[in-house]
Amino acid sequence: MTDAAAPAIKPKTALNARRSFWLKQLHQWHWISAAVSLAGLLLFAVTGITLNHAAQIPAEPVVVETTAKLPAPLLERLAAFPGDTTDPVPDAVARWAAEALGASIAGRPTETTADEIYVALPEPGGDGWLTIDRATGEALRERTTRGWVAWANDLHKGRNTGPVWYWFIDVFAVACGVFALTGLALAWMHARQRPSTWPLLGLGVLVPVVIALLFIH
Repeated sequence: MTDAAAPAIKPKTALNARRSFWLKQLHQWHWISAAVSLAGLLLFAVTGITLNHAAQIPAEPVVVETTAKLPAPLLERLAAFPGDTTDPVPDAVARWAAEALGASIAGRPTETTADEIYVALPEPGGDGWLTIDRATGEALRERTTRGWVAWANDLHKGRNTGPVWYWFIDVFAVACGVFALTGLALAWMHARQRPSTWPLLGLGVLVPVVIALLFIH
């Protein structure tokens, strides 16, 4: 009797071993992706609310103007700078702007005319610009900020955040995809013991689809 029953037991044992292997793998990737995307998920969840209620959240713009005068040797160097170009200012001028005005203009495109050099300085949650008078060397930097809510909202949108944040959003999106898919696979593997699994998953898909079809025009 024992020998006859053995072949029937082996396939079930192998099936349980495969199930155990995949459960272990899915749990591991689920918690890793959750850990990697945790801060981003919280940020994007909170800013999803603040963006949705942007009209109800007051934001008082704060404008700060700073002036300085370009030293004569640097002003002389600008004499050779083209009169109609979008090229960045010379490195020496960019270093001076960083020290005197706290403006990072190195490598940034300009809107240069014979009279003036203009550099746009947009940033998350604000805006700004810098001008240099090519005749007198008078420089003016204006910076406008709209508070931390606007700053966080711009992080959500990837507005004026630079290449590092650009790539972070891509990595974060991949981690969220792994988190969602491994969660779906775990739900499928546990569905027999949890009868509400498929109704809840179906509801999670159906509700946004119905809202999009019926209420978004």
